[in-house]
Amino acid sequence: MPVFSLDPAQKSWCDELRTLAADRLRPLAEKGEPGRINRPLVAALGELGLLDRMLSAGALDLCLLRESLAHECTEAETALALQGLGSHPVLRSGTDEQRARWLPEVAAGRAVAAFALSEPGAGSDAAALALTAVPQDGPDGPGGGDGPGWLLTGEKRWISNAPEADFYTVFARTTPGAGARGVTAFLVPADRPGLTGTPIEMLSPHPIGALALDSVPVSAADVLGEVDRGFRVAMDTLNLFRPSVGAFAVGMAGAALEATLAHTADRTAFGGPLKDLQSVSHQVAEMATRTEAARLLVYAAAEAYDTGAPDVPRRSAMAKLFATETAQYVVDAAVQLHGARALRRGHLLEHLYREVRAPRIYEGATEVQRTIIAKELYG
Repeated sequence: MPVFSLDPAQKSWCDELRTLAADRLRPLAEKGEPGRINRPLVAALGELGLLDRMLSAGALDLCLLRESLAHECTEAETALALQGLGSHPVLRSGTDEQRARWLPEVAAGRAVAAFALSEPGAGSDAAALALTAVPQDGPDGPGGGDGPGWLLTGEKRWISNAPEADFYTVFARTTPGAGARGVTAFLVPADRPGLTGTPIEMLSPHPIGALALDSVPVSAADVLGEVDRGFRVAMDTLNLFRPSVGAFAVGMAGAALEATLAHTADRTAFGGPLKDLQSVSHQVAEMATRTEAARLLVYAAAEAYDTGAPDVPRRSAMAKLFATETAQYVVDAAVQLHGARALRRGHLLEHLYREVRAPRIYEGATEVQRTIIAKELYG
C-alpha cells in the first residue's frame, strides 16, 4: 500500500471510528472531570474493542485510530493513547507473567496504565534520570519476587494518568554515571508501599501528576526487558508513539479546518461570505495544504516503522515535529478566522486551542525532534 493513500477498508474504518467517537465516546467525555482519569470512558474504549485493537495495531493502524478519534473527541483519543504508552513496554518487553497479569485488564479498560519517564530535572534529556534503584540482596527480593531486588527512590513529574493509574512503567537509574546505559524499566503496581502521588493542574484537561517514590520495593520479576537496558524500552515506545502523536495533531488540525470551511462559507462580511475574500480563502488553502503534508509525513513514518526501515527515528521525529507545529498553526488560524466566538468557553476551537499546545512539548519537544533529525542526517 502506498503511504500516501488509504484503501477503501481503511477509509471505512476511519469513518466508523469518527462515528463511534461522536456518538458513543464524546457524551462520556463531556461527563468527565478535568484532570482526572475518566474511567467510564476508558471502559467504553475497552468495550468497543478499541483498546484491544490498539494493543495489536501496527504504527499505521495506531495513527489512523488516533487521528480519527481526535477529530471528534480529543479526550477519547488521549485516554486510548495513554493506555498504549503505559502498556507498550509490557507488551514488547514484559515477561509472560507480566503480560498475562496486566494486558487483558488494559484491553478491557479495567486497568489504567502510565508511562513514568520524566523527572523534575530530566524531561527532554531523558538519559539524565536521577531516580535511583538501590540494590537489595536476599533470598526473597522486594516486591514479592525471588532473588535480589531494588528500592526505588526519587520523583517523577509530568506523568500522564498519575497519580490515579493502576500500574506504572517506571524508569530508574540502576548504574550511576552510566547515562542512558544505566537505566532499567520496572513494572510498578500502584499499591506498592512507598509510592504516592499528587495531581498537577494543567492548561489542557488531561490527568497529569507527580509521583514520589520512597524506597519502593521492586524485584527481578518487575524488570521490563533487561537490567541497564531500560532506555531501549523507552525509545522503542517513543519511536512508535511519536508518529501517532503527529496523528493526534493531524486529527485536531482536520477538525479545526473542517469547522473553518463551514464558518467561512456561511459567515457574511463586507457584502458576501468570508470565503470570497482572497485573504481568507488563501489562508484556508494554506491550512489545508499544511494539514495534508503533515498527514503524509505521519503515514510515511508509520509505514517505515511497520516495515522495519532503518530510518525510523528520523521519520518519527519529522512526523512528530511537523504535525504538531502544523496543528498549532492551523488551530490558531482557525481561531483568528472565527473571531471572538472561538474564544468562548465551550467552543470547539477554544477546546482545541488548549489541547493543541502540549503535543509540541511531550514525548520529545520540537527542539529535541530537530536535534534527532540533524543527528540522523549527519550520522
